Amino acid sequence: MSDTLLHAIRNWTRAENPSAFLAMNDDKEVFTLPGTDGIVLYRRAGRYLVQFGGPFAPDESYDALLDAFLAHAREQGLGVVGVQLQRLDAEAYVRHGFTVNQIGASWAVRLPEFSLRGTKFMQLRNKISRALRNGLQVQEVEAGRWHDAIERIDQAWLRSKGETARPLEFLVGQIGGPAQEHRRLFLGTIDGEPVAYISYSPVYGSRAGWMHDLSRRLPDGSPGLMEAVNAAAIDIFRAEGTEWLHFGFTPFTGLDPARELPGHSPAFSWLMQFLWAEGGALYPAQSQLAYKEKWGPELVIPEYVAFEGQASLASFAHIFRACNSF
Repeated sequence: MSDTLLHAIRNWTRAENPSAFLAMNDDKEVFTLPGTDGIVLYRRAGRYLVQFGGPFAPDESYDALLDAFLAHAREQGLGVVGVQLQRLDAEAYVRHGFTVNQIGASWAVRLPEFSLRGTKFMQLRNKISRALRNGLQVQEVEAGRWHDAIERIDQAWLRSKGETARPLEFLVGQIGGPAQEHRRLFLGTIDGEPVAYISYSPVYGSRAGWMHDLSRRLPDGSPGLMEAVNAAAIDIFRAEGTEWLHFGFTPFTGLDPARELPGHSPAFSWLMQFLWAEGGALYPAQSQLAYKEKWGPELVIPEYVAFEGQASLASFAHIFRACNSF
């Protein structure tokens, strides 16, 4: 099945989803329609099937695959909510009777012209320099050889989030498994001890490149660790001729009334704005965006949520349930 998934996201990135490689995680179920090209990825949460992205399918089978998936859910008495839909997906879901709203955005930097020179990046350069002065060294490594060290960083990072914190799933990347050969892992060490890492996933389509995906650091480590690891990776990506570095999806960010589609829910739009301003306990969107904005992203890609029928808090909450956030 992994080869089928990889073929789908490489060749049928119809909606240019920069997070498409998350399809390769082992936390998703796969729906297919015999005799029809394409796949639908989802996870059951309560009485809902939470779908990741739209169908990864060629244009000629996209609607048929979506219809079949919806019928599959109805046969089980389940509702469907889709998350991280791209604009073309969102328009298709409106045609299928969904209520579609912007839920956030993903962010990207074009690398050929990228530079940390200039006053705009002064604070970022200072943080990177501080980490390097504290002895940080960055190298690209094979994940399997550093499994135990990565596990220690993950556990320390999670403990720092509080007693009730749980590792997120479904809409974030992972390390390991059959798809690891396609990812890249950059590790930061001080005096030979691992202190931080960033995993990058491939991005396909017209904005091909890498996505800054899973990242962790020791909570008591030097300031500037993540920035220095990412800067080192950027240097390598640019030398390789990579066009784009994507920073992935952050809910509640990049919201713009002009990006909403006909038939969207004004009440849900208000909720997204409220969660951006006051929802830090649910998801740290502001700190996530602050990190991404340090790198001067020039591309903002709106992402959408689709509710079968009317927008509802119940189906929205089940997205977070699918992500293991409660």
